[in-house]
Amino acid sequence: MNPLLQKLQPYPFERLRQLFATITPSPAHRAISLGIGEPKHATPLFIKDALNENFKGLAAYPATGGEPVLKEACAAWLKRRYGLEIDPKTQILPVNGSREALFSLTQTVIDPTKDAVVVSPNPFYQIYEGSALLAGARLHYAPSDPKRNFAVDWASVPDDVWAKTQLVFVCSPGNPTGAVMPLDEWKRLFALQDRFGFVIASDECYSEIYFRDEPPLGGLEAAKKLGRDFKNLVMMTSLSKRSNAPGMRSGFVAGDAALMKQFLLYRTYHGSAMSHTIQAASAAAWNDEAHVIANREQYRAKFAQVTPVLAEVLNVKLPDAAFYLWAKIPATVCGGSDTAFAAELLAQYNVTVLPGSYLAREQNGHNPGTGYIRMALVAETAECLEAAQRIAEFVRKNAS
Repeated sequence: MNPLLQKLQPYPFERLRQLFATITPSPAHRAISLGIGEPKHATPLFIKDALNENFKGLAAYPATGGEPVLKEACAAWLKRRYGLEIDPKTQILPVNGSREALFSLTQTVIDPTKDAVVVSPNPFYQIYEGSALLAGARLHYAPSDPKRNFAVDWASVPDDVWAKTQLVFVCSPGNPTGAVMPLDEWKRLFALQDRFGFVIASDECYSEIYFRDEPPLGGLEAAKKLGRDFKNLVMMTSLSKRSNAPGMRSGFVAGDAALMKQFLLYRTYHGSAMSHTIQAASAAAWNDEAHVIANREQYRAKFAQVTPVLAEVLNVKLPDAAFYLWAKIPATVCGGSDTAFAAELLAQYNVTVLPGSYLAREQNGHNPGTGYIRMALVAETAECLEAAQRIAEFVRKNAS
């Protein structure tokens, strides 16, 4: 067996299952889960129609590089959304969702014959860690700073670590904090990239769910604003959150043409070509913005109702973007323990939340997720509001 598999940690939801193994959820309440970030809004009908109309695509092997109609739709979206001029032939690759892309890109980039380091935000999406470990790299975790709207503290990474860094993950809007990386932070990271030569992978799968008038800044967009090219820089996104189509496993990666050439080579052997049927439906999705606007308005209305209820009892505020609330729990409730909070909440009110410590790692003696919970507001507004009201009642009842 691959010995690197022994380095992998259980996924947060497996740890949650273990935490809840001996707990009986409150029988007086129907179950409500805010634990998993799986979109629950309806998939638009026109996407389903596009799938139905293109079943003939199942009869042929797809090319790993993707069909022109899809790549051109992705390039057109990048032009509308970010004002970018991207060559669909050399700078875009369709992928089977952002998780698959994050994993395979890491295998493409990392040279395991060297003492390779991957820098990840902390807290983080666990595929960053798993992909790095299985590529033979070491992880260095850069903590999010709650005093700076959970901006990643790149300055905390020592120069001797940067010198060995081959890949940096950026997640903006962030999971779990919802923080958007502003242009001055990109400028700092690009300056480090110029010094040390690492690749930046910008995970932007939450970019279309935001709560301010100005849409979140993207990595390629930041490079353009700063007069840079896309050397050693790629972004990735998907239709899972944007279009409520997680089951399609459809997204794309765009950026540095030289890097994309090597990425395509890896993927040719990786066996990850997207079916013609999914490509046709994906092109239809990327070409339409009306459903995205409607989806965003649903989230805005939901967060406007739910956030004030929770803010009365938790240290939480409306995030920049994404569909999570990242809340600091009071020290007077469950001793400030995020795991005890999640366990007792399930037992007393049958609401599932994810302990923040499960989404982070200890670095320099501190786990930056400790004492936080993540709530995914993916269900309909009424259900999320009921969950928020139960959480508020739970906090008031258990405060010591």
